[in-house]
Order: sequence, then C-alpha cells, then structure tokens
Amino acid sequence: MHQCLLDAAGAGAAVLLISEDLDEIFALADRIGVMYHGRLSPLRAAEAWTLAEIGLAMAGSTEAAHAA
Repeated sequence: MHQCLLDAAGAGAAVLLISEDLDEIFALADRIGVMYHGRLSPLRAAEAWTLAEIGLAMAGSTEAAHAA
C-alpha cells in the first residue's frame, strides 16, 4: 500500500494520509500538519518537524505546531 501511495504522488496525484503512526508519516509525507480538537496546524515540510514537536502538537501544544 505504501508503494502505491508513493507511486501516485510521484505521478502527480494529491495524497492525503491520516495516521497516528509517526514512522509511517515520516516515510511517506512531504508535508505534515497535525490535527488537534478539529483544528489543523500549519503545514510544514516533513524535514521541519521533529518527533518531539509532532508529539507535543498532537497533545495540543500550539507552540510546537507553529514552530518553524
């Protein structure tokens, strides 16, 4: 399934991945946003996030979600 998603994205398709598995997210995503209580953080390049920042954003930290 992962390869199908990567192939589709490589062919120009938009792919929306919703997952709690951070390893999966980092393996597949170009950009990451975190949802918390129905709100989506600003999207950032996957490389701009750390595991700690995503964990904090998932717990509601707006500071972690908006860090650059």
